[in-house]
Order: sequence, then structure tokens, then C-alpha cells
Amino acid sequence: MTAFLIILVAALLAISAWQISKIIKLGKAPEPDTELSEVANDTDNKWNGQAMLIFVIAMYIMMIACFVAYQDYFLPDAASDHGAEYDNLLLLTTVVIMVTQVFTQGLLHWFSYKYHGKKGARALFYADNDRLEFIWTAIPVVVLSGLILWGLFSWNDIMDASTDDDPLIIEVYAYQFDWRFRYSGDDNTLGDANVRFKEGVNELGIDPTDADGMDDFVTNELHLPVDRPVLFKFRSQDVLHSAYMPHFRAQMNVVPGMVTQFKFTPTVTSEDYKNTEFMTEKVKKINKIRTEKSKEALANGDVPLDPYDFEYYLLCNKICGATHYNMQAVMIVETEEEFNEWSATQTRFEETLATMASNEN
Repeated sequence: MTAFLIILVAALLAISAWQISKIIKLGKAPEPDTELSEVANDTDNKWNGQAMLIFVIAMYIMMIACFVAYQDYFLPDAASDHGAEYDNLLLLTTVVIMVTQVFTQGLLHWFSYKYHGKKGARALFYADNDRLEFIWTAIPVVVLSGLILWGLFSWNDIMDASTDDDPLIIEVYAYQFDWRFRYSGDDNTLGDANVRFKEGVNELGIDPTDADGMDDFVTNELHLPVDRPVLFKFRSQDVLHSAYMPHFRAQMNVVPGMVTQFKFTPTVTSEDYKNTEFMTEKVKKINKIRTEKSKEALANGDVPLDPYDFEYYLLCNKICGATHYNMQAVMIVETEEEFNEWSATQTRFEETLATMASNEN
């Protein structure tokens, strides 16, 4: 340890001496028109101008290459009624940003190259230019105002949680590190719930005295009927989570001590989504990669990967603890008939209470 401290002190002294020598050198009169001069000469300015031009060209080449190479990592095709509007707004915003960025950055680097400093050359200075200032102020104001207004109207439509269209009501219950789903049963009304009632199989704390909750049922898999509005009510048992459903363009914070909500209508069943051209091509690419990795695994004596099969997923999009990465649940979108058949097989809370009472006796 002593040796390390001695080396560290010696290094700091060397750096200090070097910095002092630089300060002394800068305090002296410059040596014009020499390679040792601290003042940039024509050669320096030319190289810097060329470097700026090369940099922006390389940046755009890399940007285009990334868009092409990583297109499989973009958002998947939308499977909800508001998804198309969301995607259109995102696409237009991205296009506006990219066009503005290419135009402004391109000009900045081109001017740095074309008008690099030369000995004897003087910059042309404009004290003001009212027309130019009006143009570069008015255009961003108009464009941004349009995007903001479209965004506000879209936001209001997406965040509409009214029950006028008789949505299916589901509670999404988050805890470290899993999800549970409570369906509102035949009356489509969730019973009251409180952590004080959490006991045994009543893991969501449904109030046993509330008649509305008797036909509720709890599952660990989220089933949704296609083309029917669904109103999600989110509740957290412990810490802040975030329910993220990328295929449905839906995300909502799940906050301890309060109920948040989000509504959307799924428009594509899980089976139909598997058969879309987009999904088919993606599955082919993924399975090709998994096949190669499986060959490597077999050669190393490891377990090969199973073929990839698409499912909708609910993910947690807030880092909520040690195994946050594994906090996910399968979502199944099916026809109304399939959903009703599945729902009929689930155990209602009333039956759960009766089973608990008989076991106690």
C-alpha cells in the first residue's frame, strides 16, 4: 500500500510540473508562423475543417447503417386500436427531428470546412437580420405547435378511461417479482381489496365481505378478448413498478398506495399475429440464430435452445429489484368465444372462500 501511495504522489507531482510548464509557456509571447506556435495556422484550420466534414459524413453513414441493421429491434407492429395513431405520431416526430438534425448539423460541418480560417481573411458580420430571425423562429414554432396539438389530442384519446363503451375490467396486481390478474367476473365489477385481507390463497387481499368480489377470479396469465375495450386497474403490493405492453403501445406506472388505470382495445389475436408477414420473417431470423447457438450448445454438451414461438408479453419497465429482468407475464388475445370458455373454467373467489372454510373445519 505504501508503494502505491508513493507512486500516486510521484505521478501527481509530475502532472503538476507539466501543467505549470504549460502555464509558463502560454504566458510567453506567441511564435507566429511556426509549427511550435500555440496559435492555429492555415494548415491547422484546413485539417480541422476537413476533420469536421469527415466526421459528419461518417456519422450519417453510421446512422443509416444502424437503422438498417437494427430494424428488428424497433417497436413491433401495433396490435391495439390506438397503436396506429401512436405509431404515426412517433414516425412523424422522428422524421421531423431527423430532417432538422441532418439539415442543421450538415450545414454546421459544411460551413466549418468551407469557411475555415485563412490568414488575412475576415468574417462577414451581420449585426441583425430581421427576416432571417423571423423565419428560423416561425418555422420551429409552427412545426412544434402542430406536433404538440396532435400529441395532446392523441394523449386525451389514449388516456380516456371512461366506461361508456362497457369495457372488460381487469386488475393488474404487481409485486416483487411477478404479476397477478383479477377479473371482475360476471357482474364486471371488481370487489374491494386491501392488504389487511391478504391471507393464505387470498394473495390479492380481496374483501370477503364485499358481494361484488364474490365472482372475481385471479390468474397468473392475462387473457383478453379481441375487439373489446379493456380497462386495466393497476395496483402494487410493494414498490414502484411499470406495466409495459409493447405490442399494444401501453405503459402505466403501478404505484404503491394508489390505483392507476389505462384502457385499450386489442385488435389482433395472438394466433393471427403469429401469422403476419412481419412476425413470420422475424421468427425465421430468430430461429436461424437459435439453431446456430443450439449447434454450439450441443458441441459443448449444453442444452440446445427451443424454437422461438411468439407470445404477447407484459413486462415491468421500472427497475424494481434484483430480479426485475424476469418480471413478465404471458398475454393471450383470443376470440370472445375462446375467452368466455376460458373464463368459465376459472375458480371464483366465492368458491375459494368455501374451500378455505371447509379446510378450517
